[in-house]
Formats: sequence, C-alpha cells, structure tokens
Amino acid sequence: MSLYRHARDGNVERLRDALGSDNAAVRKRAVEFLGELGEVDDQATIDGLLRAATADDDPGVRGAAVDALDEIGQEALEQLLTELTGGSGSEAEWVTARKFARALDADRPELRIAAANALARLDEPSALPAVVDALSDPDPRVRLRACHACGTFADPRAIPALIDRLDGEPRVRRAAANALGSIGTDRALDPLLDLLDDSDESIRRIAAGALGNANNPKPVEPLARALGDESAIVRNAAVYSVIELLSNVPTEHSHTVRDRVVSELQAADDETVVDPLVEILTKGKQRRQRRNAAWILGRVADPDTAPAVEALADALADDDPQTAQFAATSLQSLGGPVVEDRLLDRVGTEHPEEARAKAVFVLGSVGGKETLNRLEELTDDESAAVRKRVFSAVSKLRAGGG
Repeated sequence: MSLYRHARDGNVERLRDALGSDNAAVRKRAVEFLGELGEVDDQATIDGLLRAATADDDPGVRGAAVDALDEIGQEALEQLLTELTGGSGSEAEWVTARKFARALDADRPELRIAAANALARLDEPSALPAVVDALSDPDPRVRLRACHACGTFADPRAIPALIDRLDGEPRVRRAAANALGSIGTDRALDPLLDLLDDSDESIRRIAAGALGNANNPKPVEPLARALGDESAIVRNAAVYSVIELLSNVPTEHSHTVRDRVVSELQAADDETVVDPLVEILTKGKQRRQRRNAAWILGRVADPDTAPAVEALADALADDDPQTAQFAATSLQSLGGPVVEDRLLDRVGTEHPEEARAKAVFVLGSVGGKETLNRLEELTDDESAAVRKRVFSAVSKLRAGGG
C-alpha cells in the first residue's frame, strides 16, 4: 500500500514504519505526512521524527523532519531543541528565545533550521538580530527558514538583509520576497517592483500580490504592465493589488491613482481584469475593496459581460450602503440589454426593499418599452421607497419615448 493511502487512512503507525526505509525519498515523504497527521500528544510519532531529524543519513530527510515537528506544534519542536541544546523547556520566552538564538550558530544545520523555525513561532523581538544574521547562513535551508522568520517578525530592520537574499537560490528568493511583502513598508516593497519582470513565475506572483500594500501610486504602472503577464496567476494577483492600492493610498494621491488605474485597466484584456474584480465584489471581506471593485467594474467591464452585470446587480443588496450605491451607478454607466434584463429580475418583492428601489432607479435610465410596462405594474407597490422610484423612472422613460 502506498504512503499516500496510509496518510489518507490516517495510519500513522505504517508511516512511522516507513521511516526505516532504505529509500531516502520514501523516508522524506513519510516524514512530511507525519507532520501533517501528527498530534502533540502522539509521542511515538514525535520520537520517530526526532530520530529522523537527528540521525537520518540524508540531509533532506533531516530538514523535512524538523519542519514536520514544527508543523505538529511548538512543543514538539522544543523537544528537538531541548534534546540538542539542553534545558528544561519551561523557562520564560525571552530565555528560550536567547537559547534558540545561540543555536543559530550551532555546527549542525538541522539545529539551526529548528532554531529559526522556533524563533518564528516565539516572535520574540530580542531574537531578531540573530535571525537577520541567519539570512547569511551557508546552508540555504537555514536561510530559507530565516526568511520565513523575518516575515513573521515583519520588522523593517530586516529589510537590507532580505534584499540581499533576492539573488541566489530560488526558494530563498521567494521566501525573501514574501518576507518583504509582509513587512510592507515602501522601503520593503520598492525592490519588488523590479521582480515583476523576473523569469520565475512564483516571484512575479509574490511581487504582484505584495505591491498592493504600498502607500503611494508608484506601483500602479508596473502593476498595469503585469496585467499583460503570460501567467494567469500573476495577472490575477496584479488586479487584486491594484484594488488594494486604491484602498491604501493616502487621500491626496487617491484621485491620481484612481484615474491611472481605470486607464490601465481599460487597456488590459477584459477577462483578465473582470474575473478578479467580480471575485472581489462577490467574495471580498473588506468593504473598501468591494466598493472599489463595484466602482471600477462600471468603467472597465463590457456591458454584455454577464458575470460582471450579475455581480453588480447582486451588490444592490449589499450590507454596505456605499458598495450598493457604487453598484447602482456602475450598472447605470454600463446600460444595455443584459443590465436591463438582470435588473428586471430584481424588482420583485422577494428582493430587499433598498435593492428593489435601486434597481428601479437604474432602470429609469437604461430601460426600454418592456421596462416601462413592467414598472407601470409597480405603481401600487407596498413599498413607499419603491413607488417613489417607480414614478420617477416611469416619467423618465415616457419622456424619452421608452
């Protein structure tokens, strides 16, 4: 039976048996599965991983075992560090952090890996200098974990050393870029601008996703270029960041950024831009992002793009009044038969009153003969807000020859 089947069945005993395999690749995969399935009270599994981390002949297996102990939890990882460095494991966090910081100078790279992982979990500020020093460790596995730890600390003091790690081993480069994105200051993000043209797709995605945290309009043009990236995941990340930029830039820059964003998005491929905007509007958790998505869709979507129109029509019932209002003005801006059809579906009493009223308001601007006939049936609607909008819309449509 394969290791995958054992993992799927939760058979940790058989996975532990695989730690004795003659094949290093099998042992490494077993270690990874045990990290996913192991529990803090499963001492047999922890003991097996401790042996793999300290005694396996293969460095890849040893490193994976350290990560597996880390995945099980801080207590499991501290057992490894206590075994290798001594100590009770019951001291104050700053004392533990000091001990682990010293372990970053250990001869054994697995101990340095474990120390970097543990310090990331502790997030003790006093350990930052040691973690930054570990970014220059001769072993790339340690540099990788040190980058992860710096991302957890998110301390600007790590920026220069992280920038130095943007060259070299691919996994370390990606981790350094991620850490700079987590720090998120303009100084941390500036080096990521050049990475939007990197040959590594993952690096471009990381850079595109992080640049939305900027507090200035500088990334707008590079992100706009990224909308034409050959990779769909990079293009998607760029759209999300463009929306994030609109939410983050200071008020004095917002008008400039908004104009630039609309101009660049209009020039991009419709599917590239519209699909992420629809996802933000329908699934986003932050109000400012949903508002911006609703506003931009009215300026970049094709009026016949059903998913965009559907999302905007649904947003008329959004809990956030401003998002609902932006959706209404965007639908009004788009117009066309698809908009008219979707809005007519939303004037029935099964929909919320405010959403119905907004749908009627927009229909007064975009509707035709069918809309006029339908709205005339609503002049006796039970909702005063809807009736008010109906009378106004009917007057507009009659005046316009609808």
